[in-house]
Amino acid sequence: MTATDVATRRPGTVRPTRRPGHPRRVRDGLTGWGFVAPATLIVLGLSIFPAVWAFLLSLQDWNGFSTPEAVGFDNYREMAADPDLGGAALHTLLYTALFVPASVLLGLGLAVALNRRIVLVGLYRTLIFLPFVVSAAATGILTTYLFNPQFGLVNNVLRAIGLPPQGWLEDPNQAMVVLAIMSLWGQAAFTTVIYLAALQDIPAELTEAARVDGANRWQSFWHVTFPQLAPVTVFVSIWQTIQAIQLFDLVYTTTRGGPLGATETIVYYLWTSAFKDLEFGYASAVAYGLFAVTLAITIGVTIYSRRSTVGGF
Repeated sequence: MTATDVATRRPGTVRPTRRPGHPRRVRDGLTGWGFVAPATLIVLGLSIFPAVWAFLLSLQDWNGFSTPEAVGFDNYREMAADPDLGGAALHTLLYTALFVPASVLLGLGLAVALNRRIVLVGLYRTLIFLPFVVSAAATGILTTYLFNPQFGLVNNVLRAIGLPPQGWLEDPNQAMVVLAIMSLWGQAAFTTVIYLAALQDIPAELTEAARVDGANRWQSFWHVTFPQLAPVTVFVSIWQTIQAIQLFDLVYTTTRGGPLGATETIVYYLWTSAFKDLEFGYASAVAYGLFAVTLAITIGVTIYSRRSTVGGF
């Protein structure tokens, strides 16, 4: 406002303010929606809409071709009494019990080892993370090459040192262990990176103070460093548990649920029900049951961590 404007303004006049519907504000709003609209449409199209449609489909009996028939919650009642689904759930639970603790412990150990000033530490960190970006198909091919009972590298090594070869992927008692090992090879890099970032955020003064007070290296880690990593441990445990429950790609590329169904997980059973048996309604019910279990585990662990002052979210 210029001096002339001040001089000519009549006393008692109020400068007009912009209304909410001012053209410039409308234009700014449209510009903002223009930026977020593509991402919003992607979220709606790839997550929310399929989730709603899958729930509606879980209340129907549909083979993908005929007219869907509404059955209410019959699919959920059938799911609760399905012995094959129960077996798949036990296999998934076994895999989770093998994979999650090993993944957390191995990731923590590797992070502690790489959180030091050693020669070529950048190269070591890259090599540790490299398996994480390898595709599931490549991991499956590598698993078959290593653990094939006839020509696998592991059995060749066992024969060379005088030990009997094992059935591995063809042995119902060993196949799930093999899958857990190969998943650990590919997924432990994630926990390593998370723990490594957390370790670098811990003030060095805490460890130095513990060493001055007479604590050795192990005591300093257990009583000073590890408590600082508790929230990270909660997070990676939940994350790896969710990944374990959703195991599919490695099973699909290696055992296809065998031998004798010993590696059939819940997600693989879901895929079989939908795309082999053409029971899309029942498969959708299984998917929502799996979602409910995953959500319950996440909420339970989160509430426990907050009540125990561990934190993680």
